[in-house]
Amino acid sequence: MSALLDSFATAFDGLAQREAADLGAHRRKALDAALRDGMPGPRSEAWKYTSLRALERRAFASPAPREIDADALDAALADVPFPRMVFVDGRHDAARSNVSAIVMPGIEVQPLSQVLREGEPRDANFLARIFAGADEVFANLNAALAEEGAVIRLDRECGDVFPLHLVFVASGRQPDAAVHMRHFIDMRMHSMLTVVEHHLALGEHRGLSNHVFHMHVGEGARLAHVRVQGEAAGATLIARSDAVLARRAHYDRLDLELGAALSRHELNVRLEGGLARLAASGVLFADGKRHVDTRLGIDHIARDTACDLFWRGLATDRGRAAFHGGIVIREGADGSNANLSNKNLLLSSQAEIDTQPVLVIHADEVQAAHGATVGQLDPTALFYLRTRGLPETEARALLTTAFCREALNIVAAGPMRDALTAMLDARLAGATGP
Repeated sequence: MSALLDSFATAFDGLAQREAADLGAHRRKALDAALRDGMPGPRSEAWKYTSLRALERRAFASPAPREIDADALDAALADVPFPRMVFVDGRHDAARSNVSAIVMPGIEVQPLSQVLREGEPRDANFLARIFAGADEVFANLNAALAEEGAVIRLDRECGDVFPLHLVFVASGRQPDAAVHMRHFIDMRMHSMLTVVEHHLALGEHRGLSNHVFHMHVGEGARLAHVRVQGEAAGATLIARSDAVLARRAHYDRLDLELGAALSRHELNVRLEGGLARLAASGVLFADGKRHVDTRLGIDHIARDTACDLFWRGLATDRGRAAFHGGIVIREGADGSNANLSNKNLLLSSQAEIDTQPVLVIHADEVQAAHGATVGQLDPTALFYLRTRGLPETEARALLTTAFCREALNIVAAGPMRDALTAMLDARLAGATGP
């Protein structure tokens, strides 16, 4: 057994709520599956561009309660408005959370730890899912070890009042800590919700975060979801988001991958109801020696469903970005419309980008298109800006930020897009290439 899995098996024995909500047997089964399958290697198609050899030699400990730099934490949260749920080192920070503005009849927002303490098996049954794939090791580890997260339930006809911010903070006080968090969003008919995820670090650390999101978007419901990943430069973040869309459901999503030494995000969406719509976009930014991997698995199951996927990648220094855009249109899903665009900029001769669009069609009468490119800044555009008097560095910066900003168009113009634009621009500053 690898040191990584051995440390997780030790953490399992120390879980405080391992048996809560009748989940003990499910947790043990998930851990056994992870230990049996081991870490996925290069022969795993899903992991062929992301090596885990260095990670599996490391051991992680469960986060212990430690004194946090309160001033630094409050400063980091200063720009995150309410309503919000704050989690620090995998624990719910009730003092810095406030969701009272959106909690009303038909809307429930709870930390997972509270759901487990109440012990009602039906409320926590999403944790009983076992992941059958041999390369779904992190998902099974999450099923075995997660005791905290956000649980959000909306009854029918509940509309969103404000965006709900979910803030995950690594304090850096325990450099090699591992955090496993499970989140669940259940939206009934014609409900609406906007969720913004923030992944922050107060200081440098080499910890690991393992997040799994489940989302059920009911008939006619609409979910807008923004995720900003700005983890510490030495951190490892493994994330998985699974969404199921019912008839006429809409799911709009933006992912900004801007931090962590190793970042891997898997987005799986099942379009199970007719006329369901997915619009998703994102930016992958790999600088230094960072490795950023995003893998999409979009499954058109019902008729007349649609997806529009728009991703931009940027790699400089010795960074590496990997993107897999998988779309399957099943037999019977006639009338589906699927579009994928993935364009990438290489700003260094030592950087690397791997992109793999995959389109599998088993239905007739569909419209589908996909495209992926890897290139450099347009010399004609660069020359034009130089002729207008811009220094080369400024011209490169202008083209680079404009290239990535296109992904933000999925967010309506307004304060949120302005904040995301400022965040993206700040992170890209200096990434202009030679």
